[in-house]
Amino acid sequence: MRFILNIIWLVLCGFWMAIGYVLAGIICCVLIITIPWGLASFRIANYALWPFGRTIVDKPGAGAMSFLGNVVWFVVAGIWLAIGHAITGVLLCLTVIGIPLGVANFKLIPVSLAPLGKEIVTTRQADHRYGYR
Repeated sequence: MRFILNIIWLVLCGFWMAIGYVLAGIICCVLIITIPWGLASFRIANYALWPFGRTIVDKPGAGAMSFLGNVVWFVVAGIWLAIGHAITGVLLCLTVIGIPLGVANFKLIPVSLAPLGKEIVTTRQADHRYGYR
């Protein structure tokens, strides 16, 4: 089922959202000081392409610098990517088949607003390592 959801996701919204993250990552990598934001953006672009079967968890040891970096990200790119996820999520929820995809879009909003200090793991890893489900 995850494979089918990922294929539908890729076609309907994953590809376009990943392009947004890649563009934000390229812009951030132009300047040396913003490379950490660019790398985080590329990591989320990968997740935005194929989200089902993976989840986002907090990185152990992320501290004040991640928080400050997330404040900058929020102002520069995070709010625009979150708006894209919200609009896409609402549009997908208009159909019965699109509801799980819309919910997945809504789950991506927090990481689009604050990507630093997050880690993308498989749901199996999250179950074993963090006790999530």
